[in-house]
Amino acid sequence: MDITHQEFDQFRNLLHEMTGISLSVGKKALVCGRLAKRLKQRQLDSYGEYYRLLTSGHDRAEMQIAIDLLTTNETSFFREPRHFDFLRDELPLMHRLGRTLRIWSAASSTGEEAYSIAMVLAHRLGRQPWEVIGSDISARVIEKARSGHYTLERAKNIPRQYLLDYCLKGTGSQEGTFLIEPKLRNRVRFMSHNLNASSPHLGELDAIFLRNVMIYFDMETKRQVVGRLLPLLRPGGYFIVGHSESLNGVTNGLTPLKSSIYRKP
Repeated sequence: MDITHQEFDQFRNLLHEMTGISLSVGKKALVCGRLAKRLKQRQLDSYGEYYRLLTSGHDRAEMQIAIDLLTTNETSFFREPRHFDFLRDELPLMHRLGRTLRIWSAASSTGEEAYSIAMVLAHRLGRQPWEVIGSDISARVIEKARSGHYTLERAKNIPRQYLLDYCLKGTGSQEGTFLIEPKLRNRVRFMSHNLNASSPHLGELDAIFLRNVMIYFDMETKRQVVGRLLPLLRPGGYFIVGHSESLNGVTNGLTPLKSSIYRKP
């Protein structure tokens, strides 16, 4: 089933309104491909019918399903490893006051980033108090993150010592998979959150990871999202974006330390 230019523009505008994500005109095939199966399941004859269903206001669950299908969830353990090296090296300074260290993975997808942060904290801080919060707009990927269950091929970038300490290799019917060790998994809290909405009540944070998501936002949306998150960051806290991203022109409330790493004065 083909999607018309008008229907594609309707979904582009809807996704931007709901999530802040700006789809380029080159993403027409992506929208068509990701929604086609759902149209068949709902026995609809056109993308226009599906759009009208979503915007009727009568089926909020279907709107969540559509957002899940259209949002990109590419991630991996220890993606862009220099950020985790920085975190490991800075932890003694960040934790010198003896209070609970708190870090938010604000676009955590299926949980790999949040668990990578947790492994670094557990290894470096031991029994000292810390907390990791992971959030994503997609309820489907948050459920996956909470399970902490992944295929073994996802473990290729996890340092060997972390694999031994924090991961359980599946056997029998679970062969070819691994599970994040329960004690570590229980110290990571996941929740659904739309970055295009008001910030959740998380208290003060020592670091915010907002990586590889703002590339999908236009400049005004970037400013609004960062503006909502900054009040949650403690003075001296770190704001970390993806290596392909920059906060140049987005905010004056952060000082650049090195590529993609910023500090709140």
